[in-house]
Amino acid sequence: MSTEDEEARVDELFALASIYSEDEFVREDEVSGGKIHLCLELPSNFVISIKSNSATNSSADNFEDIVSFLPPIVLNFDLPPGYPSTTPPNFTLSCKWLSPAQLTLLCQRLDDLWEENKGSVVLFRWIQFLNEETLDYLNIKSPYEIEVSGNGVQDWLQSPDESLTDGVLLERGALDRRAIQDAQSVPALVQCILDVNEAQQKKDFDRKQFLCNICFMEKSGSECTDFKACQHVYCNYCLKDYFEIQIKDGQVHALNCPEPECTSVATHAQVKDLVEEQLFSRYDHLLLRSSLDLMTDIVYCPRPSCRTPVMQEPDKTMGICTACKYAFCLYCKTAFHGLSPCMVSAERLVELTKEYFAANAKTKREMLKRYAQLGKAVEDAKNKEWIQENSKPCPSCKSPIQKIDGCNKMTCTACKQYFCWICLMILSQEDPYKHFGSGLRCINR
Repeated sequence: MSTEDEEARVDELFALASIYSEDEFVREDEVSGGKIHLCLELPSNFVISIKSNSATNSSADNFEDIVSFLPPIVLNFDLPPGYPSTTPPNFTLSCKWLSPAQLTLLCQRLDDLWEENKGSVVLFRWIQFLNEETLDYLNIKSPYEIEVSGNGVQDWLQSPDESLTDGVLLERGALDRRAIQDAQSVPALVQCILDVNEAQQKKDFDRKQFLCNICFMEKSGSECTDFKACQHVYCNYCLKDYFEIQIKDGQVHALNCPEPECTSVATHAQVKDLVEEQLFSRYDHLLLRSSLDLMTDIVYCPRPSCRTPVMQEPDKTMGICTACKYAFCLYCKTAFHGLSPCMVSAERLVELTKEYFAANAKTKREMLKRYAQLGKAVEDAKNKEWIQENSKPCPSCKSPIQKIDGCNKMTCTACKQYFCWICLMILSQEDPYKHFGSGLRCINR
């Protein structure tokens, strides 16, 4: 064993551990080797699709989305005693989204790079190639489609045709044993792609610097939150204050992007990460309450100390609270009164009267039958409407006066005051007709 080789191996592994994070480079303790996980950054708006060629193919087996990152290419290696002077590293290449044929081409290229750099450490050159040149070398462009067979991996060996990748012809059965596609199934591959893309985007976001347009200070992405729909970024400190003020005011639907006229809304998880637990509970409760208010088959227990949501059963007039067991009338919200008509408060009666005039004939009959006080309230409302349309108030005592015939000099039947029907001016008791004389505004009208 060469001392120079051993020192070169130790230095190369030490350098890898210094450059890459623990989740990117895993050192094998018992051997001179490890694993490198390489997540390729894709061009912007890169479309990835998965199509199963299984005989039982269904819509659940197909997927298409825009992603920025894909699951890593894993270089698993160990450095033999003769490396780097005479012997290349032993390695395997595994990936979930590259075919065995594509991985075989990458293995062949790594072999070529070793031959070109024989006698020198080669791992960094391999990593550089896989990171920066894989897409071009395999001619992978958007949109890129992965065809997956029913058993979860591409069935290249059983293909009746030879595989052509980037102009390189691979004879059937000529796949490299070091090339491993480890996708287990279409759903598992789809979930892996989504998880990796989200995690890598978060890491990329955390490393960048952003200017918060509230405090106008530059912060790292790890101290900021971005609104997914609009991509506006604000620091967590400012957003926390903004969200807490809105929640305290009960404005749970106003947790939107602070950018003027922007309609992007914070996600549930973003709110939970930023505000205190007590305020988040309030936010969660108010959000649920507002959602329930939009449901026509939900009523609330009328007891002020309870207010539990109660599901309204079709064609039933009684509701029973699941929390306090209170039985109540679904219409008047008082204790259940069987077949007896509902008795309601004056405020509720005003609301019911408005509902009555807006309802159809069938609903009107049902409402009059259900509410004992509604008939008189409807009649009073009709009388009031008729009086408003057919009379004018006396300018002195405000009594409604109807003009049947005669001139425009009116006498109030209640207070006996003279007034003009046209302009409602109070007239002189001594000479009420002076108001209609020559040159005055109500003459000959």
